[in-house]
Amino acid sequence: MEVYSANPGKKLIRNVDGVDYLRVPIKTHLITKDDQMEDVVNKYSKDLMRPGDILFISEKAVACTQSRAIPMEDIHPRKLAVTLSRYVTKTPAGIGLGIPETMEMALQECGTLRILFAAFCSVIGKLLGKRGWFYNVAGPKARGIDGPTQGTIPPYDHYVVLTPADPMGTAKRLAQTLGAPVAIVDINDLGANILGFSEKQPSMDWLARALGDNPLGQSSECTPMGILRKA
Repeated sequence: MEVYSANPGKKLIRNVDGVDYLRVPIKTHLITKDDQMEDVVNKYSKDLMRPGDILFISEKAVACTQSRAIPMEDIHPRKLAVTLSRYVTKTPAGIGLGIPETMEMALQECGTLRILFAAFCSVIGKLLGKRGWFYNVAGPKARGIDGPTQGTIPPYDHYVVLTPADPMGTAKRLAQTLGAPVAIVDINDLGANILGFSEKQPSMDWLARALGDNPLGQSSECTPMGILRKA
């Protein structure tokens, strides 16, 4: 009988709609731009997959293979980025756009007008006692930008990592390589967003519920992927 272990501080099993599901973390080497995600998926997960399993992969790992991890020293924030970053609420789950470098990349990725409009909506939302309006307007490209945080594995403790390019298409290509469903996910201790999924069912909202407690962790675990399986 196979025995699986949860990451420290995490739970191996989560109940969704009365059914228990395993979320098995998979340890890998440190993924970089020199890797091909297809090779990583085959090397670490192919022999572990069973019929009905779903492989879920951290968007950060996928982005790194696409050269979308940028050293902090290569980012030169404009004055607008410095100003806007001061008003971002920082959380224990990450700094988000709360430093000039991540805000600068949001401006580049989403466009200046969209970020300014998102900031305006955020102010209105706070006046009405509503949160989250900034990212709802700015969109997933802004929401998925990761800055360096305590516990991030070097060298990425000095990098800004953008959202992966074409997450839906990438998930489908990886699923063809693996011969099993693949989801690309942005999960942290505040919740889960599913950026790409190779299948129509289960729904992406369901996947977000199944992974919403961040079973992979976001520190030094070096488990950028996992298997979702009915227990």
